[in-house]
Amino acid sequence: MTPDSGSLSSPEQDWGDPPQERLSRGGHRVVSVFLGCIMVLGLLNNLLVLVLFCRFRTLRTPVNMLLLNISVSDMLVCLCGTTLSFASSLRGRWLYGRHGCLWYGFINSCFGIVSLISLAVLSYDRYSTLMVCNKRAPDYRRPLLAVGGSWLYSVGWTVPPLLGWSSYGPEGAGTSCSVTWTDRTSRSHSYIICLFIFCLGLPVLVMVYCYGRLLYAVKQVGHIRRSAARHREFHILFMVITTVVCYLLCWMPYGVVAMMATFGQPGLISPVASVIPSILAKSSTVINPIIYILMNKQVIWFRCGSGLTLVFLAPVDPLNQELLIQQWVVRPQCAGSVMVTLVVVRQVGVT
Repeated sequence: MTPDSGSLSSPEQDWGDPPQERLSRGGHRVVSVFLGCIMVLGLLNNLLVLVLFCRFRTLRTPVNMLLLNISVSDMLVCLCGTTLSFASSLRGRWLYGRHGCLWYGFINSCFGIVSLISLAVLSYDRYSTLMVCNKRAPDYRRPLLAVGGSWLYSVGWTVPPLLGWSSYGPEGAGTSCSVTWTDRTSRSHSYIICLFIFCLGLPVLVMVYCYGRLLYAVKQVGHIRRSAARHREFHILFMVITTVVCYLLCWMPYGVVAMMATFGQPGLISPVASVIPSILAKSSTVINPIIYILMNKQVIWFRCGSGLTLVFLAPVDPLNQELLIQQWVVRPQCAGSVMVTLVVVRQVGVT
């Protein structure tokens, strides 16, 4: 599966030729508008996350390494995939030939699986952190291994179509490529079944189990006053659950439609009917960084006079609960430019 798909793959189409049933010219323009918005917002949102990680060292916590991995994969989808489908939608047909189609199908499937596996690892990380009292120093080795493992796992499942186990091909709307869901061969069916089990079913089961256990534990001890550190852990849990729910809401419609196209009657899913769930799937690249920025208590935005102020709370002494408050003011300048100035640096105690 890929979060950047125009509709459902059809093995009968020729490279670059429009499908037999295609969107109207107006329909392609509407799709290109949505793709353009997703491409721009996805790039900007994920770039902001990367800038914050590079600028503020305190954000580089073990759990945030996994969130950063998701942001990197989402930005790569926008750069390497959505740009191609956007340009093709403007012309109403696939513009990049056979090799471009193989590239598009492979990289978007790969990046999508990386995000899903990272979310599953996040759920286990929250489960192990909150259910087991662990006061050791932050361990970066495990999340870094998880990041590398998510990429190796994804590559392992997206290379086989390039080697003959199923295939990548043009999709029904004719402006993007993906796994050939409508191929009726046993080889293609076996790959699709394995893909759904190991790249969607198992990760979702891991997330449901881990968060189910955690929510049950929270309910059982809800009457007990939690410490400040424990409260921060539960806030991270809520943020990750929200990310997972939104991600699945974006993915599931496309997954259901893909399975219907694979195992349903031929022609059950038309190219036109598959456009909406595929656009929902693409939107996951925009939603994840928004959730992360808005729900992260370390980053606070508010208006101050003519400028926009970013207050960043950076813990520098966890034992004494001291915070280094860095206040950055973004002020509009001439010709649409902005000036960013560090105006306050001080250390305060918190309770």
